[in-house]
Amino acid sequence: MLELPESTTIAKQISGHLTGKTISEIRVLQTPHRFAFFTGERDKYEEYLEGQTITGAAARGGMVQIDTQESMIVLNDGAYPRYYDDAEKFPKKHQFAVCFDDGTGIFVSIQMYGGITICPRGQCTDGYYVSASTKPDPLTDGFTYDYFRSLYPASGKRLSAKAFLATQQRIPGLGNGVLQDILWDAGIDPRYPMQDASEEDFHILYESVCKIIREMTAKGGRDTERDLFGQKGGYVTQLSKNSLNEPCVRCGYEIHKANYMGGTIYFCEHCQRR
Repeated sequence: MLELPESTTIAKQISGHLTGKTISEIRVLQTPHRFAFFTGERDKYEEYLEGQTITGAAARGGMVQIDTQESMIVLNDGAYPRYYDDAEKFPKKHQFAVCFDDGTGIFVSIQMYGGITICPRGQCTDGYYVSASTKPDPLTDGFTYDYFRSLYPASGKRLSAKAFLATQQRIPGLGNGVLQDILWDAGIDPRYPMQDASEEDFHILYESVCKIIREMTAKGGRDTERDLFGQKGGYVTQLSKNSLNEPCVRCGYEIHKANYMGGTIYFCEHCQRR
């Protein structure tokens, strides 16, 4: 799924490699998918995009925003874009495609589920997009400890570490994938009750959020995900499907997984406080 390290990496790649390309055609749901969600005025997609030129891209939390002179495309969750520089290599199956007049294109194939919004620039009203566009993220100076601490006030309700970090858009772009290594680095199990956390625990967790997300981003995303060109990210995940049943690099104990809050969590029983 797109999370902040991947959305930032892909947005930079689009800005660096695709700016100036002119859209000749778009294709919507060439391959049907139950969990491909499109928003905006579907009957105006072609009007909004065809003939427009890419002017840049930006990360909005875990979303990728692609801009033209007058319109915008927003991709989220499992709506991963892939760039092809040869029309003969274009995939036959996809849920959304942007074809350029030079014979290249971006193709989106939904992984599990994903959303695609197309609308005039500045007119996206999706709640997640607005939240991600207005809140500071760990890659910016505005993401201070005081701001982070305010996300869980002293009178806050009971939340586990996973629920605190990865729900309610508290930190847009920080989801179930990224939080695994953050909590491992902080020595906290995803199920740990944050109402029991000390102020020192919050400081440690804040430092881990900033450190891990910045390292993931600097290395082009996680090794469990791919960039615009189909390359795996350079950040080696400590807790993911790749490390399951392997020894923890810090203590040597075996990495385990469990189902929790509708998703899979990975953890080291020895290193992470439950």
